[in-house]
Amino acid sequence: MLEGNPRCGTSHQPIPADGLVNAVEGTLADFLASQIAALDTVDPALGAFARTTRDLVLAGGKRLRPTFAHWGWRGVVGFREPVDPVLPALAALELMHTFALVHDDVMDASDTRRGRPTAHRLFAAQHGSAGRLGDPDHFGETSAILVGDLCLIWADQLLAQAALTTSTLFAVRARYDRMRVEAVAGQYLDVLGEAQPHDWTVDRALLVARHKTASYTVQRPLQFGLALAGPPGADVAAIDDAYNRYGIAVGEAFQLCDDLLGVYGDPAVTGKPAGDDLRTGKPTALLMLARQLATPAQRAELIKDPAGAVIPADGSGGPLSPWAPHADDSSRPLGVASPGGTDEAVARQAEIIIETGAVARIEAMIRQRVEEAVAALHDAPIDHGARAALTDLAVTATHRPA
Repeated sequence: MLEGNPRCGTSHQPIPADGLVNAVEGTLADFLASQIAALDTVDPALGAFARTTRDLVLAGGKRLRPTFAHWGWRGVVGFREPVDPVLPALAALELMHTFALVHDDVMDASDTRRGRPTAHRLFAAQHGSAGRLGDPDHFGETSAILVGDLCLIWADQLLAQAALTTSTLFAVRARYDRMRVEAVAGQYLDVLGEAQPHDWTVDRALLVARHKTASYTVQRPLQFGLALAGPPGADVAAIDDAYNRYGIAVGEAFQLCDDLLGVYGDPAVTGKPAGDDLRTGKPTALLMLARQLATPAQRAELIKDPAGAVIPADGSGGPLSPWAPHADDSSRPLGVASPGGTDEAVARQAEIIIETGAVARIEAMIRQRVEEAVAALHDAPIDHGARAALTDLAVTATHRPA
């Protein structure tokens, strides 16, 4: 733990964000190279499988989970400790994240991620180009599930490489295992919500956000970082409480921002088609709130028919928020038409959501949660540099174009 007054800080400067990301990605690249080499010796096809997996892991992303874990750790140890001993643990969170993304994309039948084909689409294309027998889509989905499984195993292996005492490693594993259970629980609730959207509410959508997103994006990575700092000191309970409150607030705000981007984001920036949540009727907090605030006529347009298609709607409505697509944009930024709803119907739904006031309400909920997060850190006994970094992250992670 920090000695003396932790809010006095130190003379050391925080590691630049890009420096941390580069260090994490370097750790991942070195680890994955050794794993690929080992699988290559078994069979060339396994080496190719591992290389595709590596490319998915290193294909970009914000690296938020290692970043939050790093600042959770720095909040306790300050800036005197070198980051190298804990880098494998930080990088392991990114492998876990890849596991979650790949499986999520299979469940959602997503075509793109980070502007590139999703894992199951990549493997389906490989199957087709190689002239193999069987259904390319089934092969792609099966291979992607194995990619996710492999990443979860690799995450365990990489975590074990951190230079930690046995007692510290056990404490870190406890946080890590809780994070994994909560992520799976949140994902199941997400799937369940799509199967019974009429039973969903704003509160239940926020519960999903808390487990599927807040837990493994912010809350548990921060506490994971706290555990990385070693044997607990006198301030550990206060720090843990501050991280918990901050993590839930920022994590929920992050998901609420995602809900907005899922409808109004620019696919060229987000790397994913916009409007998919509306096409599938995913019961996000945004959609649930819109239905709650809607007039009967608006609500009818926001509910899918039993066949799964979005009910076509008449009428017009201009965008009332910066989240909305421009009315004169003929390129239709809400994405390419797909089963479950035409571009016109999805665009109309997006306009109705704005008209209900739901977008403005979600934006206010994001601001409120950011304020709560910053307040949670105000008197926390953590290094002042870490507090400043986490305060900045509360804003940048929840006010973003992708």
